Amino acid sequence: MTDSIEALGFIDMHCHSDSGDASLCVRSLDVSELAGCGLPPMGMPGCGRFFSIGIYPWFIERQAVDVALAVLAECCQDERVLAVGECGLDKCISTVFDVQLAVFARQVALSERIGKPLVIHCVRAFNELQQLRKTLSPTQVWIVHGFSGHRVLAEQLVKQGFYLSFGKALLQGGDKIAETLRATPPDRWFLETDEAAGLQIGAVYQAAAKIAGLDSRALQERIYDNFKRVFRYD
Repeated sequence: MTDSIEALGFIDMHCHSDSGDASLCVRSLDVSELAGCGLPPMGMPGCGRFFSIGIYPWFIERQAVDVALAVLAECCQDERVLAVGECGLDKCISTVFDVQLAVFARQVALSERIGKPLVIHCVRAFNELQQLRKTLSPTQVWIVHGFSGHRVLAEQLVKQGFYLSFGKALLQGGDKIAETLRATPPDRWFLETDEAAGLQIGAVYQAAAKIAGLDSRALQERIYDNFKRVFRYD
C-alpha cells in the first residue's frame, strides 16, 4: 500500500459512495449491507479502495447482534478493512440506549483485539462517549466522524485522545464550526464527505484550508500524514 502525496491527492476518510475527486476513500459499510462476509470486489464503481465496517446504531435491530458481530470480526480480517465502524451512540433514535451502549462496547473490544481504529457516530451522547473512553481506556484511535460541535467539546475530545473528522458543516459557514476547526490541532483532523449527495471532497479541503489559513498543499500533506499514522498506511 505505497503511494506518494502527489499520487494520493484528496483523502476522503468517511464516505458512503465515491465522491468522484478522491484519490483515496474509506467507504463505510454496515454489517447488514453485506452478504455473509462478501466485500465489494476491487474496482467496483463507487466502492472505494478501502472500507470501515461496523454495526451502525440505527441498524442494530436488523439482525441478531451475536451474528452481526461474528460477521464483523470475520470481515475485519480483510486487509482492505482499515477500521471498525461506523458504530456509536445516538439519542435521537428509538433503539434502547442501553442496547446501543452494549453493542458499542463490544465493537470497542473488537477494535482492541484486532488492532484497528474505531470510527464513531455520536449524536447527543458525548458525555457518555467520553465516560466510556475513560472507563475502557482503549489503545486504538477513536475518530468521531462528521463532527460539527462547539470548540469546548472539541478541546475536551482532543485532550482525551480523540481524532475529529469534519465534513459538510465546513461548507455551511458559521462562526461555531470555524472556531472549532481552528481550535483543533491539525494533527487530529480528518476530512470526509459522508453521505452528502454530490459533495466533492475537494470542496471540503478547500473550505478547511480557507478557515484554517493553510495552503492546499500543506493541508493535503497534513491529512496524508494523519492517515498514514492512524491507519498504518505506507
